[in-house]
Amino acid sequence: MATALLTIPHKVAPIVHFVRHAQGYHNLCVANQSMHDPSLTPLGEAQCYQLCQDFPYHSSVDLLVASPLRRTLYTTLLGFQPELKRGLIIIALPEAQELADVPCDTGSSVKILEEEFRDHAIDFSLVEEDWTSNKGKWAADAAIVEKRAREVRQWLKTRPEKNIVLVTHGGTGWVNTEFRSYFFTNESGDNASIVETMASRQRRKGSETPLSQTEQRELKAAKQNLWDESGYFLQSKV
Repeated sequence: MATALLTIPHKVAPIVHFVRHAQGYHNLCVANQSMHDPSLTPLGEAQCYQLCQDFPYHSSVDLLVASPLRRTLYTTLLGFQPELKRGLIIIALPEAQELADVPCDTGSSVKILEEEFRDHAIDFSLVEEDWTSNKGKWAADAAIVEKRAREVRQWLKTRPEKNIVLVTHGGTGWVNTEFRSYFFTNESGDNASIVETMASRQRRKGSETPLSQTEQRELKAAKQNLWDESGYFLQSKV
């Protein structure tokens, strides 16, 4: 049985390296989005090996976390071999799953995952039996997705580790296996807001001034209106 997300209070919040998964078969064409929980393509596997070479923080990472979809789990296994060889395990975090309810973004049952990855160091204890239902807390609804994302940030912020890798889903604006590093702000409240580190921005050749909190809220509202108008999230799934 899955357990609730545990939080451990501490004074210094960690740095989190967000990583988008490598190329999956669903990335090849729109028709492939009908594939259930697809794995990585050969190119995707090659991208993982390149990620392993390019990622500069292997020696300092002390926690690996991944969305429980197959493409993110395999990206973590292949892209972060130095950490696994040091004895780290991967925590599968269902709240970090994809946000849509199409077949390619719907995960596999816990039993299937435990069998497929039985020879690998992955902890599935946080993955609930209904995590693939696309209903309730797992619905493809904008407000619920936002709540899940906030819960992920809150969980990460209160972890005792100092450098965390989270392999998840990037979508628009993130290429496969792209990684960006973030720190938590000191603002009050429970939003657990994050800001990209300067080193991460420079690595991406970014020199523009980051958006202010007001600009971020305005951008979020504009995106929300676009999602509502396009029907991207299915409100009936709540």
